[in-house]
Amino acid sequence: MTDEQQKYPIGKFKAPVSYTQDDIRTWITIIKEFPGRLRHAIIALNEKQLDTPYRLGGWTLRQVVHHVADSHMNSLMRFKWALTEESTTIKPYEEADWALLPDYRMPVEPSLKIIEGIHQRWAALLESFTEDEWNRTFVNPESGNTLQLKKALALYAWHSKHHLAHVTETIKTF
Repeated sequence: MTDEQQKYPIGKFKAPVSYTQDDIRTWITIIKEFPGRLRHAIIALNEKQLDTPYRLGGWTLRQVVHHVADSHMNSLMRFKWALTEESTTIKPYEEADWALLPDYRMPVEPSLKIIEGIHQRWAALLESFTEDEWNRTFVNPESGNTLQLKKALALYAWHSKHHLAHVTETIKTF
């Protein structure tokens, strides 16, 4: 497997051309099922395996789990801001720097619990959206892009599968 394949085991995110109700339901299902899939993939790993990077120079599986908790917590907040504020600008964060903080060396269970809770709340929120709400937006100040919530949902469904693949592909090497 090449470094690019290890970095993007399911490929890079490609924004959909259109957003059907079936697509949206599929992405919500991914959001709903992801916590269980991640827990199932990671639960039997020992400390040494959790501290294995998914690629040379990449994060350890432990860091991946903690990153997902942080990332998806931020995403839920971004969705809420977009629903309650006009043209809200999100606050980006330095993911790589966060991965070096001491809490990223903790056991993964607290982050698995965060992911489970966040995804339950997120899915409940997503399932309530009207078409107008799917078209609500937020602005990413780093890229300058305005992102509709339906595109953000597609992105975070991909993000879930992307990091689950980091875990499952690495486990194959044990």
